[in-house]
Amino acid sequence: MLSIDLKGRKALVTGGSRGIGRAIALRLAEAGADVCINYLRNRSQAESAVKEIEAHGTRALAIKGNVAEPDHVERIFATLAAEFASLDILISNAASGVLKPALEMTQKHWHWTMDINATALLPLVRAAMPLMGGRGGKVVAVSSLGSRRAIPLYAAIGASKAALESLVRHLAIELAPRGININTVSAGIVDTDALKHFPTRDQMMEHTLAKTPAGRLVTPRDVADVVLFMVSELAGMIHGQTVTVDGGYSIIA
Repeated sequence: MLSIDLKGRKALVTGGSRGIGRAIALRLAEAGADVCINYLRNRSQAESAVKEIEAHGTRALAIKGNVAEPDHVERIFATLAAEFASLDILISNAASGVLKPALEMTQKHWHWTMDINATALLPLVRAAMPLMGGRGGKVVAVSSLGSRRAIPLYAAIGASKAALESLVRHLAIELAPRGININTVSAGIVDTDALKHFPTRDQMMEHTLAKTPAGRLVTPRDVADVVLFMVSELAGMIHGQTVTVDGGYSIIA
């Protein structure tokens, strides 16, 4: 039976204490990787995620920090280097944003959303490269369908995700010769805590379910499964791509 074995690999998952990030962290641990999760506010959630990761017999670490702040990124990687010594897998999942009509957004709203969701990827990759050394590595950025579909109140987040996907394509050209795969996994509607902030959450879920050929909504585990594939040797020749996980929703006109 074919399986994905990540024993001995070291991974960092930003925004890994809850939702999709947590599911990814646990999936990597199930495959044998030691996993460091980054979180911003909720220490108790991060600590419970660490316990769940350790339950799979792998090493776990939680580091607080805002990936949009360069000094925080520097501190995160200094701690990671001291604890793990190396890095094989980087998952850029941390996300935030302002749900407002585009014409009501301030510059502060725009920059906050863009800095966390898109800009942060570049310093994360730069900081990860020395820890990956000459061995190569895997980078996956988590996006959403709002990168290419207009969703009410989602202008800033959608634009930031589109920028993220474009940055991944451009980074792939520079990272592929170094043996580093970078790709994007784009998730459809997933019922996580983040979705609770949408005033039209229930209608969105009903509409998506009705239009999804697979007959159910995407779960965090569904997204994590695809990420696991993307960081495995099976995806060795996939560079700069966006893989959509939405049960077929986006293929319906």
